[in-house]
Amino acid sequence: MENQSHQQPATPEEIWAILREVSKSQKKADQRLKELAGLFTSQWGALMESLVEGDLVPLLQARGITVRYTHTRMHGRRNDEHYEFDILAGNGEEIVVVEVKTTLRAEDVAHFLGRLGKFTEYEPVYKGKKVYGAVAYLKADASVQVHAQRQGLYVIRATGSSASIINSEDFRPRVFG
Repeated sequence: MENQSHQQPATPEEIWAILREVSKSQKKADQRLKELAGLFTSQWGALMESLVEGDLVPLLQARGITVRYTHTRMHGRRNDEHYEFDILAGNGEEIVVVEVKTTLRAEDVAHFLGRLGKFTEYEPVYKGKKVYGAVAYLKADASVQVHAQRQGLYVIRATGSSASIINSEDFRPRVFG
């Protein structure tokens, strides 16, 4: 004796209901993955900034810039523009604004230069002060390092447990403020 089940085919309405439910589940899964990726990215960024900030004071002091304070993740909004700077190191008269990247690319340098050019607009308290720029990274092509130096930026290579400024000893940074 054969056991046959007679099941009716799903109606178009039932198929659409199933597809909507699958789509809703997929959107929830995608959102959870985005949240995890965002958490990883922000934590990785904070780690990179911490590596650079830990060595920044002695590096800059070796270049003749006395550092009395550092700030990380300075951000705000001015003139309907959101801005963020990874690290600030200064002494009241001189400020070094540092952009930190895992992999530094030419477009990162260009974008940072644009924001750095508006730094005293974003933070008017620094008007009249000497504002220098620096890019810090774990990995970069030599051509990007040279490009950043030619733009007057300090170039800082994070090398695992420490960081170093790769500009020559006679390098004179550009004043952006």
